[in-house]
Amino acid sequence: MKPKIALFDLDHTLIPIDSDHSWGVFTTTIGWTDPVAFQRQNDAFFADYRAGTLDIANYVRFATDAIRRRGEAESHAAHGQFMREVVLPVITQQARALVEQHRQAGDALVIVTATNEFVTAPIAKAFGVDELIAVELERDVPGDGAGWITGRIKGVPSERRGKVTRVAQWLASRGLNWSDVQTTFYTDSINDLSLMESVTDPVATNPDDRLRAVAMERGWRILELFSQEI
Repeated sequence: MKPKIALFDLDHTLIPIDSDHSWGVFTTTIGWTDPVAFQRQNDAFFADYRAGTLDIANYVRFATDAIRRRGEAESHAAHGQFMREVVLPVITQQARALVEQHRQAGDALVIVTATNEFVTAPIAKAFGVDELIAVELERDVPGDGAGWITGRIKGVPSERRGKVTRVAQWLASRGLNWSDVQTTFYTDSINDLSLMESVTDPVATNPDDRLRAVAMERGWRILELFSQEI
């Protein structure tokens, strides 16, 4: 039998918020950014993402500016507060149960997100998922875990078609390709259509209107994990 892999988008799929946008809002509440100017730009970038027109490089520079200036220790401490106050309270039992269902079935679990690794690594850990494909951040000293982030993206960003590339790279690193595995992918967003079309079992999860229409047309499963969007 082929190995089974469960791929999960994160924002509005496993959690009913956009973690990147929410982290930006959180940095204003703790006084790291000007609330008016930051919210205006943050909301504009979020609107671009929903429209499928986001310039990911510009957004990552903007979204990581505060943590670049604050440094590693202070940034991680603030993220711990963000997890306690913002993220953990909104993780639902339904989402945890979905992940656990695949874990109990022996599936490999992978979160695939267009949000950067700084914001999302602790969230993946909260779900007990070790494999995270996120936007990787360049560091100012070469080497794993060395230096601090520069604001630039390292490698291929895991957004839109880039998610297909990054999952293919992840498979190749394990000596696998798409035909060797049975893949399920859960996402809410039409931005992930390329990856939906690449997997064995696409599941439109809390889907936006455009993805819902595509899912209904193509007979894909539709899953509602949340009673309402936050």
